[in-house]
Amino acid sequence: MVKVGIVGGTGYTGVELLRLLAAHAEVEVVAITSRAECGRRVDDLFPNLRGHYDLAFSEPDVQLLAACDVVFFATPHNVAMNLVPELLAADARVIDLSADYRLRDAGLWSHWYGESHASPELLAEAVYGLPELNREKIAAARLVACPGCYPTSVELGFMPLLARGLIDPQHLIASSASGVSGAGRQAKIDNLLSEASDSFKAYGVGGHRHLPEIEQALSDIARDKVAVTFVPHLLPIVRGIHSTLFARLDDHSVDLQALYEEWYADELFVDVLPGGVFPQTRTVKGANRCQISIAVPQQRDTVVVMATIDNLVKGASGQAVQNMNIMLGLEEGAGLRQVGLLP
Repeated sequence: MVKVGIVGGTGYTGVELLRLLAAHAEVEVVAITSRAECGRRVDDLFPNLRGHYDLAFSEPDVQLLAACDVVFFATPHNVAMNLVPELLAADARVIDLSADYRLRDAGLWSHWYGESHASPELLAEAVYGLPELNREKIAAARLVACPGCYPTSVELGFMPLLARGLIDPQHLIASSASGVSGAGRQAKIDNLLSEASDSFKAYGVGGHRHLPEIEQALSDIARDKVAVTFVPHLLPIVRGIHSTLFARLDDHSVDLQALYEEWYADELFVDVLPGGVFPQTRTVKGANRCQISIAVPQQRDTVVVMATIDNLVKGASGQAVQNMNIMLGLEEGAGLRQVGLLP
């Protein structure tokens, strides 16, 4: 039985990890930390977990966590980077759901997050945890940086086109929209029901923290520098991301539908929809799945890719569990075969 520890289990990604791991036959969660909720039972804070966990929150303790086979950080940025070095020194394996290890450039990280990185020496070692891109590296990793939710949808959407050199990498556009759970569980006025309901708005237009992550990963895929215009939006829903991606098509000779179907044919959690069928956030809700469709409107020189995910599953905790399965040599789909919720 795999022993799992979770640091910071009181947010949406933390409770989503607990929900998914409760269905994982080879996993036992033995530690979950929260300074604010120390001593409180997990199923008291999250009643949906009653009968699944007999566990209470505890203070973060390196010795306790290091005894686990893998430790998840379901924390805001700047938490993992202070504790991970001690855990790695104690031979623990770590999956970080925050942004602390996603960027390889410490200066770039500091620019976007407004502080110095506490463990920059680990940035080169951390493996970017997009399984469809880095599966072999993930399997051998001590430290995996789980991708952000927006980046997951954008990178999976653009991947086949960039890898085959079919589009102009200098003029990529990603218009993405997320449900309010993507902003976390903190009390914020913009996330109140009366503020978000019956509305649709853009934010972070001048620059969003996910942009450098997106450009770094897409540059790795293209093996060339890319430039992305990324505009995120807030949807009046709880879960879900819909990314609409635009690029200039340089090669019209390739059957793009066939390319995508072949590219993702062996991927458990990427579903390429039939031509003319477009993805919806509702059909991936609760599932560790990305649904993709592709079109070239009016057969002009602009290709449009649409990708949907549940931001808390394939965009966060589900992808983290997928990474854990790969790291520990388990079946990649273990604990992750939930069907999307309808309605």
